[in-house]
Amino acid sequence: MGKIVRSTNSGKGIEMLSFLIFNVVVLFTQAHDVSTKSETVLTNLDQARAVGGVILSQDVVTNLAVAYLTQLQLNQLSILNHSQGKCAGFERLTATEANQPGVILSNLATADLKIKTLSLAKKTILTWNEDFQKMADLANPNQLQETVAWISSYPSRYNKAPNPNQHVDDLKNRLQQWLQGAKWNFQIETIDHHSTKQKTLRVTIPGKSRPQEVIVMGGHFDSINQGYFSGDLSPGADDNASGSANLIEALKILKNSEQPERTWEFYWYAGEESGLLGSAEISKLAKEQSKNVIAVLQLDMTLFPGSGEHVVGLITDYTSPWLRDILTSINSTYVKARLVDDKCGYGCSDHASWHRQGYHAVTPFEATTSTMNHYIHTEKDVIDTRLSFLHSNSFTKYTVLFALVLGNSDMQPPVF
Repeated sequence: MGKIVRSTNSGKGIEMLSFLIFNVVVLFTQAHDVSTKSETVLTNLDQARAVGGVILSQDVVTNLAVAYLTQLQLNQLSILNHSQGKCAGFERLTATEANQPGVILSNLATADLKIKTLSLAKKTILTWNEDFQKMADLANPNQLQETVAWISSYPSRYNKAPNPNQHVDDLKNRLQQWLQGAKWNFQIETIDHHSTKQKTLRVTIPGKSRPQEVIVMGGHFDSINQGYFSGDLSPGADDNASGSANLIEALKILKNSEQPERTWEFYWYAGEESGLLGSAEISKLAKEQSKNVIAVLQLDMTLFPGSGEHVVGLITDYTSPWLRDILTSINSTYVKARLVDDKCGYGCSDHASWHRQGYHAVTPFEATTSTMNHYIHTEKDVIDTRLSFLHSNSFTKYTVLFALVLGNSDMQPPVF
């Protein structure tokens, strides 16, 4: 996810500032990137037009487009979105998908409508579980800080870096050690991708009675620096060492729980910053294999309490109302933070990949997008006094409880 420092003005003042920033950074982009390689992406229609992309297909109702963009235009697209306080917001499409742009938009609109329709059900009411509460309360902000410090110590986790998998391999080795003595069997594996040399890391804990029913928890493990005067440093402490560390800490806590009834899958995705690369391939394969993914939790940026300590943004676009309701119930029953509905636009994180394939996904966020961390995608995305590990600790609890509640229940998406 990403943005730059926002003006405190409003209306036309913000629009003018965004326009000026965009034109200035375009000059820098043109000076630093002369690549002529083009990509077909799914993105916002207005933004695709703004950077001069070739519109292959469009949907004016959803304001989405399949567009053909050069690498220069992709950089401009990302920068334009950031200048307006939005996320990068695009998903790279495969060659096969690029040949049927109208189908892509139609399928996405159908998936969106289906999930919204299926989610028009009665509200979820959870019964407080003492064991679940005790497990969630094991979340430790000090341990979380140590894990974020380790992940953000790599100079870069960029998927196009010379060694894009060093941090992936290191996490695989550490998880092998951390999960020793777990009450359940587990499998740790790396997943190769066609779209990037970077690999996704997956940990699977098979379900005891319903292993074919899968609960997914994930976050992207890569980082990026979109500046031009700071070298290649992209520590990504908030984006997204934070969400990655929440997943790690949750898994370390859950090793003390009994084997779940449903299968748990934890993902550290490759190449999110370059267009949801890893999650797009993984979710597409899941759909092709008719994999029964019940629910998907996405963690992307959890450290900056821009809207206040323990105030959490709940992304409402391209997510599942059914799962948002469940997460809201988890929060009110166990975590007790304040949730604020917000939107982030298409493709702001990996939940969009799962949503496009018709799966139910939810993503709690560190704040509202208008008050999020403005140091991300720069060398300044490091641990500092602006960040709160006590705030981020709630997201570790969300993950633990998401796994326990959904992994040990018979809850299913509502049937239309």
